[in-house]
Amino acid sequence: MSVGIGLFFVGVLLSAFFSGSETGFYRATRVRLVLDGLAGDPVARGLLWLTNNPALFVATTLVGNNFANYLTSFAIVLLAQQITATPSAVAEIIAPVVFSPIVFVYGELLPKNLFYYSPNLLLRRCGPVFLFFVAVFAPISAILWGLGRILQALLGEAPLRVRLALARKELQQVLEEGQDIGILHPAQRQLAQNLFAVASHKVQDVCTPLGRMASIRLGASKSEVLRVAKRHAASVSPVVDAMGHELLGYVRTIDLYLDSNERIETYRPLPSILASESHIAALIQMQSGKEELARVVDAEGVTVGLLYASELTEPLFRDP
Repeated sequence: MSVGIGLFFVGVLLSAFFSGSETGFYRATRVRLVLDGLAGDPVARGLLWLTNNPALFVATTLVGNNFANYLTSFAIVLLAQQITATPSAVAEIIAPVVFSPIVFVYGELLPKNLFYYSPNLLLRRCGPVFLFFVAVFAPISAILWGLGRILQALLGEAPLRVRLALARKELQQVLEEGQDIGILHPAQRQLAQNLFAVASHKVQDVCTPLGRMASIRLGASKSEVLRVAKRHAASVSPVVDAMGHELLGYVRTIDLYLDSNERIETYRPLPSILASESHIAALIQMQSGKEELARVVDAEGVTVGLLYASELTEPLFRDP
């Protein structure tokens, strides 16, 4: 009888584990997984990988739940045979009915509710065990995953695109909840939304082409440069050589006021940023170097335009 009881508890425990993990997986905040993964947490990275491969996760929970249900059913029948002195079909039919409330409450309802209200904490603690079962059930899950890929190819719908759309809505909900409970001010929420809106933009889309560049020549009169800068409200000005052909660097208007020279003789060097760099990466690079102007170059190193720091920061504070 002890074997039947042990198998029953193991089956209920596995059923609770896979049922709760499934609910926790769809309830967990993906932003939290991303942050933990960036911090070097291997479990969070594994769960994030499953997030990007939802078909494999579903296949693993499906196999795990079926195994748990089979084990529980086998244990109930075994207990019924051990309790009765002689084999009885009636006992084998009644036993599942008697044990069904226990299996439903402790193997389905209770774990689902626990994971529903605390998905991140419980999923993080159960993550190593779930990743272990992903590896154990991989031969069977791979077959189900392959069938899912075939259906995806036939229907033309990619689950990953759907998950990404849901993640964006989820992130929007996180920002709204943060403002509602007082963690974020409206201005902070708007800044975060603008940040995500421009994160994928390339600097080649916002830089100033060389043909539209208003530059000053090396050796030009400082008074004339200040007059032009004041008229255009320019805080920085690019500097070219005396012939006006080669781009050398840039000068800041504030430095011209502090410089005692009457002509433009010194300048700040221009950092180079690849045209394929993202908006945020370029902003971080310029802010780290405390630069207000940068040279945008293509893959061959040819200058294609100039990038002002203000062109990167203004979209972040733009009203919707």
